[in-house]
Amino acid sequence: MIEAVMFWNEPNNKSHWDFEIDPEWRLYGEMVKLAAAAVAAENPRLLKVLGGISPIDPDFILNMRGQGVLSYVDVVAAHGFPLDWNHWQIHEWPDKLREIQSVTSLPVWVSEVGVSTFGAEEIQEFGLRRTAELLVGAVERIHWYSLYDLPRAWPATTRHREAEGSAYYRHFYMGLLREDGAPKRAARQFADYAPALGLCQWFHFEDHRLDDAVKWMRRLGVKRLRTGLSWADSLRPNADAWFDRQMKALEEFDVTLTFCFTPESRGLRRHHTSPPKQLEEFAEFCARMTRRYAA
Repeated sequence: MIEAVMFWNEPNNKSHWDFEIDPEWRLYGEMVKLAAAAVAAENPRLLKVLGGISPIDPDFILNMRGQGVLSYVDVVAAHGFPLDWNHWQIHEWPDKLREIQSVTSLPVWVSEVGVSTFGAEEIQEFGLRRTAELLVGAVERIHWYSLYDLPRAWPATTRHREAEGSAYYRHFYMGLLREDGAPKRAARQFADYAPALGLCQWFHFEDHRLDDAVKWMRRLGVKRLRTGLSWADSLRPNADAWFDRQMKALEEFDVTLTFCFTPESRGLRRHHTSPPKQLEEFAEFCARMTRRYAA
């Protein structure tokens, strides 16, 4: 079932929101307020989550609070990758949570946390164990990123790609499973921490991994999943048929459903990170998806 919806992914990250167009996140804040109100009109009991932030930045949460955005949502969320991308150490997780808890009374979820096998599988093993030690019991939801490695034939969803150096290539090694579905060392440990640890797994349009992913999540004892429905994909031919198949396959899990990615034809700039020309169109997409899958 759908237990929560999230508005955008990493809105304070330049790879996911266009700062040049919206440097103070005024458009983002207004978009979230419209979308949250639209979702609440369809299902007032559904939890509404501010897009998970990366980096963990209390000033961004203060910005949202100042705009009145936090009164429209029930949860704020944070993403952390201290062994790959962040400039802090893994044992600082409690401090990072306190930074956000100090500026809002809303619950804080960790909606993405993970470790790549870019250097060695043993690093991911350590990271999984230490993450569970630090976060289980400290927050209500934890979503490990991710189940699968990103296939090398697919680009990572980032604006800068190879200009990021090794940081870009780490995107392709975040899974518990390799691209071909073979388990890594950490996959053998994950069941020890489920269901306290959920998963975050993005599915691409007509993703061939969907059915196998469901089998693996059952095997690993996963109960909670964070995934997404792309506004950009919703304009593709047969989009509703794919969305229906995806959501039907995932209905046994407690799903946090992320709404994000601007269609090129709808953005102020022709890019998925762009604010929409008409903020109401994103709210209409969120309302339609809520009505279809979480009425």
